[in-house]
Amino acid sequence: MIDKLVEKIKKTHAPIVVGLDPMMAYVPRHIKEKAFQEQGETLEGAAEAIWQFNKGIIDHVCDLIPAVKPQIAMYEQFGIPGLMAFKKTIDYCHEKDLVVIGDVKRGDIGSTSAAYAAGHIGAVEVGGKTYRPFDEDFITVNPYLGTDGIQPFVDVCKKEGKGLFILVKTSNPSSGEFQDRLIDGRPLYEHVGEKVAAWGADCMGASYSAIGAVVGATYPEMGKALRKVMPKSFILVPGYGAQGGKGADLVHFFHEDGLGAIVNSSRGIIAAYKQESYASFGEEHFGEAARAAVEAMREDIEGALQAAK
Repeated sequence: MIDKLVEKIKKTHAPIVVGLDPMMAYVPRHIKEKAFQEQGETLEGAAEAIWQFNKGIIDHVCDLIPAVKPQIAMYEQFGIPGLMAFKKTIDYCHEKDLVVIGDVKRGDIGSTSAAYAAGHIGAVEVGGKTYRPFDEDFITVNPYLGTDGIQPFVDVCKKEGKGLFILVKTSNPSSGEFQDRLIDGRPLYEHVGEKVAAWGADCMGASYSAIGAVVGATYPEMGKALRKVMPKSFILVPGYGAQGGKGADLVHFFHEDGLGAIVNSSRGIIAAYKQESYASFGEEHFGEAARAAVEAMREDIEGALQAAK
């Protein structure tokens, strides 16, 4: 799957992943009203609203981007109906030939990690039949429990041809409370980066490992150091746009050929119609606003990479 992601980035010239994090406040009024008329002000109505919102975003940007990243918490909050919308979103994105990165941040040990891996990127046996419950292409994983927590996911990746993005240096303001702590004279995130490179050494695609890393756009100098620590790891970069990251902050995450990283934007794209820059589109045309935001983001990143050469 890592090879497909790289090829789609080359094809679209857009190292961009759109975060499908559909908070109800982002869903336009006309979509919510229709969903509530059909299903009532219920969990089912909320799930229908976020599904229709997602579909509108996907339809307008799918030809511009290689990948999407649905954040499972935004669906789980609506219980089983929300998870059904999560699955419908994944399936629809696959119909559009998009790579799906499930932002699930799982991490446990032994049989628990194995079960998480089976449910999200692997398969389960039920009697004589095999099912792939969620069937994302990549998922995000928390490495805090060490190799015991990661190995079951790696094993499933090898078997299924899927991939991981492991949290290394996250974009949130308090990430340094733990991640920047010095151990043997170096910050913890560098030690984690070394483990990511080691875990991915025998999961290589044509040029990159299927085991990648999450490194926030809000810490460009740390990204520069981690790019050297993990030369064969693809880096998923959150924190662009709404969290303060911009194209000029991103150049060190990439190799000189413009590959090696994919940058996430969530509300900066899916809620673009709420921004002053795209307000002229109006709420009814939220999809067109999202498309314009993707195009602007692509130009920003491309311009920064060209300027860095």
